[in-house]
Amino acid sequence: MTAPVIAVNTDEGRPDFGPDDVDALSDDLLALLGPRGISELPRALARAGRDGSSMSPILSAQDLGTPDLVCYPRSADVVPAIVRAAVRRGVPITTRGKGTGNYGQVIPRFGGLVLDMTSLTEIGSVTERNITAAAGARMINLEQAAWAQGRQLWMYPSTVQSTLGGFLGGGSAGTGTIVHGRNHEGFVDALDVVYGTEDATLVHLEGDEAQPFVHTYGVAGVIVGATVRVEPLQQWRCLYASFDTHRAAFEAAFQAANVEPKPRLLSADGPMIVDALPNDPALVTGRASVRGIFDARVIDEVANLLTSAGGRVEAVRDGLAETVKLSTLSYNHPTWWLQKAQPHKWFHMEVRGNALVTRLDEVERVYDGGMLHLEVGHQMMFGMLNGIYHSPEQVIAGVAALEELGVGVHSPHQWYVDLDAERVRALAAVTDPKGLLNPGRWM
Repeated sequence: MTAPVIAVNTDEGRPDFGPDDVDALSDDLLALLGPRGISELPRALARAGRDGSSMSPILSAQDLGTPDLVCYPRSADVVPAIVRAAVRRGVPITTRGKGTGNYGQVIPRFGGLVLDMTSLTEIGSVTERNITAAAGARMINLEQAAWAQGRQLWMYPSTVQSTLGGFLGGGSAGTGTIVHGRNHEGFVDALDVVYGTEDATLVHLEGDEAQPFVHTYGVAGVIVGATVRVEPLQQWRCLYASFDTHRAAFEAAFQAANVEPKPRLLSADGPMIVDALPNDPALVTGRASVRGIFDARVIDEVANLLTSAGGRVEAVRDGLAETVKLSTLSYNHPTWWLQKAQPHKWFHMEVRGNALVTRLDEVERVYDGGMLHLEVGHQMMFGMLNGIYHSPEQVIAGVAALEELGVGVHSPHQWYVDLDAERVRALAAVTDPKGLLNPGRWM
């Protein structure tokens, strides 16, 4: 573990501001954006103060914060002026896209302004190497634009309606990660960002200079636009297979991960999780599931591999809509469906390592009711270990047991910057000298 298992709600990093400062900022933004560009209505504030933290019983029991004001820029050019106004008033700024995949990181810890970027939806050119878009453009629309030009994104998140800025600022991995790793590992060619300073302007960053702004929750700058990698479009097929047991399914997925070209996505679940997923004839009640997005050139090889391992091919589908549909059954989405089917019962931990397959029984015994959702990751297995929740102490105690088995653990029950945190903190000292960009995120 590189970060605490559980976040501690303290006042560390709280900016010194009050209601008068918020009122003054509201007047500033009204003049800048007009009455439709800002809101202090309870419904708007509630929507701007939600994310995926409801999947954590630990975070759900805490007061994660509530915004005082939300604004909706409709052009990239106005974002620097918004930031300058907030910095001048000393009001903290939390930037968000859809906010679907985060665990408390886009909820404003100390209140202040939420900068909702979802209206910035412009998609620019697609080249052989990359695609450029505004921060509010949805990942599914970028993938559609790339397909139209015979290209495909290197990766996109399991929540395909996520925004580009949201995925880069708060996401990590997704469909395409098996080949390309996580989103801070070369996916980003360039960023347009705004620093948290009184003279804020739009700053263009390329290559290594852009990477510290990826997966760091907007603490060093506001992502306004990005250029990300694409590659030649492959002919994809979505294959669904079922197995008698999840052990057989996981071992088969472990073998199928080695086909070349590599799968774009490969997931597996046991029967209880399968039964919680949306109804689909390819997801057979009472049976484990292996499902993946494979290059058409290897689909017969994969089908033979899975059937030889005791599986039964249930469906082979093609088309963009089908690849997107299968993507929404990956990463933490099966956990979400399990929690929906059995409310107030389950928690999960993000886990990684081939021991998830080779020592599956021991891994699942760590937590009461232990049940693994398996993903094939970049050069190793990855997944969500679900367990029946009893207490924070129970969650913490399981980490050492998992690590003893050779399993790496990342906790979704904390909201800290935990990717290259010292480097990012040093950068933020320059780009956010007053500590107003999403404060309260340092370990």
